[in-house]
Amino acid sequence: MKSVLHYSTATNALACALACALVCVPSLAAAQQAPTGQDSLAQGGDVDGEEQEPESPENDPFTIVVTAQGREQSLADVPIAVTAISGDMLAQSGTNDIRELNQVAPSLLVSSTGNEANGSARIRGIGTVGDNPGLESSVAVFVDGVYRSRSGNALSELGPIDRVEILRGPQGTLGGRNSSAGLINIYTAPPEFDFSGYGAFTYGNYDAIRVEGGINVPIGETIAARVDGVYFERDGFYNDLTNGVDVNNRDRYLVRAQALFEPTPDISFRLVGDYSKKDEACCAATFVQADFAPLSRVSPGLDSFVRPLPGAPSLTSNANPIIPILRALGQNPDGLTQSTFDRDIYPTAGRSYEGETEDYGISGELNWDFGNVSLTSITGYREYSNFQGSDTDYTTVDLLYRAPTEFGLARAFETFTQEIRLNGTLFNDRLDWLVGGYYANEDLRVQDNLRFGTQYGTFANCRIALAINPALANPGAADCFGANINALRFANGGAGAFGPATPLIIGAIGNLAQVRDRGSTGEVYNQQSDNFALFTHNIVHLTDQLDLTLGLRYTSETKDLDATFGNDNVFCPRNRALLSPLLGNAALAGLAGGLLALSCQGNSTSELDGVSLSDSRDEDEFTGTAVLSYQPNPDMLFYASYSRGYKAGGFNLDRSALANPVLFNVNTLNPAALQFEEETVDAYEVGFKYSTRPFTVSVAAFRQEFSNFQLNTFNGSVFLVQNINACGTDLAGGDRDASPTTGSCNPDDVQPGVTAQGFELETSISPIRDIMATVGLTYADTKYENDLIGNDSGAPLDPALRLLPGDNLSNAPELTYTASFSWTPPLGNSGLSGLFFVNTRVTDDYNTGSDLLFGKEQDSYIIVNGRVGVSGPDRAWSIEAWASNIFDVDYTQVAFNTPFVAPQQVFSTFLAEPRTYGLTVRGSF
Repeated sequence: MKSVLHYSTATNALACALACALVCVPSLAAAQQAPTGQDSLAQGGDVDGEEQEPESPENDPFTIVVTAQGREQSLADVPIAVTAISGDMLAQSGTNDIRELNQVAPSLLVSSTGNEANGSARIRGIGTVGDNPGLESSVAVFVDGVYRSRSGNALSELGPIDRVEILRGPQGTLGGRNSSAGLINIYTAPPEFDFSGYGAFTYGNYDAIRVEGGINVPIGETIAARVDGVYFERDGFYNDLTNGVDVNNRDRYLVRAQALFEPTPDISFRLVGDYSKKDEACCAATFVQADFAPLSRVSPGLDSFVRPLPGAPSLTSNANPIIPILRALGQNPDGLTQSTFDRDIYPTAGRSYEGETEDYGISGELNWDFGNVSLTSITGYREYSNFQGSDTDYTTVDLLYRAPTEFGLARAFETFTQEIRLNGTLFNDRLDWLVGGYYANEDLRVQDNLRFGTQYGTFANCRIALAINPALANPGAADCFGANINALRFANGGAGAFGPATPLIIGAIGNLAQVRDRGSTGEVYNQQSDNFALFTHNIVHLTDQLDLTLGLRYTSETKDLDATFGNDNVFCPRNRALLSPLLGNAALAGLAGGLLALSCQGNSTSELDGVSLSDSRDEDEFTGTAVLSYQPNPDMLFYASYSRGYKAGGFNLDRSALANPVLFNVNTLNPAALQFEEETVDAYEVGFKYSTRPFTVSVAAFRQEFSNFQLNTFNGSVFLVQNINACGTDLAGGDRDASPTTGSCNPDDVQPGVTAQGFELETSISPIRDIMATVGLTYADTKYENDLIGNDSGAPLDPALRLLPGDNLSNAPELTYTASFSWTPPLGNSGLSGLFFVNTRVTDDYNTGSDLLFGKEQDSYIIVNGRVGVSGPDRAWSIEAWASNIFDVDYTQVAFNTPFVAPQQVFSTFLAEPRTYGLTVRGSF
């Protein structure tokens, strides 16, 4: 693979730049405890020939303050695994949204797939998969203390950032919303009582233009105001050669206004309002070829045809019987023969990926110090909406699409949150106590208009023809049989190929051929969620060096769902009437079921037209933490902890989950079929931190056990949402076969189905004033247990997931390494200073598909970013040249089964970004 070829080149190029970093104990980029700007790294030593006195601890720039435990603490004193990244480091690494945090935090992986509105964040290999908005994020995202409903909501411009805190492991006590894998706290730059302003202009390849500016104004002695704005546009990375446009472009802006009111030293109130909008086309995909998926790693037992080993034709060659069908129906052959990483795409003419996203809100944070007691109140209201069109089959053939209108695939969140905390001390400061409450109300509206394309009926019948006899397939005929249908009608001496059932089969083929531009005419899911929690988090100072932290949280969650369906696929019920009598015939059940499934794919049927369903679910959960920490001296900390985390259950907002389309009966629909259970985790961690001004190191070892793990996977036809557990009894392969009925478990024998265990190391070193280096290493063995089952009632695992038992989770590399090196030397006596910055992320092999099919495996790769520049006196101006993915490494975010082509194991993939580079000019006063 290209990425492997780059590995050696990139490593050699970094050898010198990272020499300092590599001699340190490997660590995560959390070591950004020290800011990286030249002026902020002052320390004792000889500067300009004069001996400098060290700063006092409270003003020490090497002490970064975090609020990971609900109160301000030095990062070095916090007995949990937390990565804190300074604003300077974010600026140098070019971080503008949470996806770019990957480069500085090895335990974190953020990716997006078919819709950026629901991007996924993972910590230690654990995250929520897929684009279903009914699933909450395993990694919660907060901006200025306000919860964002899904992590994908933060895949937009962030503007100036003060710092980012990444808490690793379950957060089941504090942090507002519960999260089972971790959370990301983003703190934007606040107003200050100094008049200042700044501006920046960037131009890069793909005609990228980014303009950012802001002004900070003190209004008297008690009020300060700040306004920041960002505009970013860029051409797309994909060339749509069918429609003559580019896809995965950027066209977005952000405006944020703030006011800070400090009437007394004990009272502070910060008001923040922001608005952002995106008008962009997203998200295209290419076919997987052998340069990404070596043919020796295809999934055993799952192929419908025999494929040779290496040296064989690509996955999209004519050796795959579905490929000649696609070609005959108009698939552009260039899309089937080019490299996986060629960014030319050939979708259906007239189909579009255009969409629009709006995100805005207002929040207020009050901090009031009453002496021994402090009050914190954070109130937030946000609205988020997105609609996106798509050529959903990603081929030139018109099989499946969504129209790019606000009445198409759309989702909208209205969220109100309120958090109140009281914090104080008792017993001569021996007890640092905290109590609080949290309330969140979320209204979620999802609309969909997923429709079969104009060629779907022909293509579906071609699949039937291939299953009966490939010689019968005639893609030039509307029903893909044409005159060949007579071979079925008059077979067996005129009795018909299927005896008395022959007219029924032929009639069903005729009906299926007419499933063209049919499907949803608008379905709406309205979900209202109310979340209420009470929590306490207390630090008991047993001695001057030994602390016991105890936290407990009670959460009550209610979700109410109302769904209404519209559908004009009348050919589904017609085929149901024809074929239902044949489902009990052992010889014909498979063919009849296949015809019916293709006619009613995803429960797309006019039987649902005008049907409404409603349901509700309630959850009550206790979570918490216990930590014992020992600090033998101010520079050193040891700790051991237990924590329990929780992520709410909910509803699968997808009609395909209502029933098996073959067995669908509108009169017996049960909306409970849409439900999935809450996810819980028990986590254990031990750690060590050492922190001095020039050097820090942090080590954490962890084990996390997940019950009812929520998995969302695409099987080539529909999205499956299933809870994953394990059985304590050997299932004798029942979880690995193709049967949906084998592999059940006694409910009393159900155990956690997913574990994550490993260690993380973090280091930073600043041997002299102008140099800062960080190195990070995460080893995470994140895997499914053996003998897997579905929900905690002991139901069997879905056959589409039969590769999961005993394997690693998707997008969960075992080893990830990051490093950075920053050098900001003075340039003579002119007041100028230079900048040389480079960072890298090395990622081990991992599977990108949630069903773990072998053809979706990504080989190891290395990504290198860099920035060089010069700054004027007091950093009043700067000119910087930068590049991301310097070596233009090709790698993917997620590979998936190409819709409706999946039985022949054809994959598509969402590619990661190629190399980008440009020049940035900054100025400030």
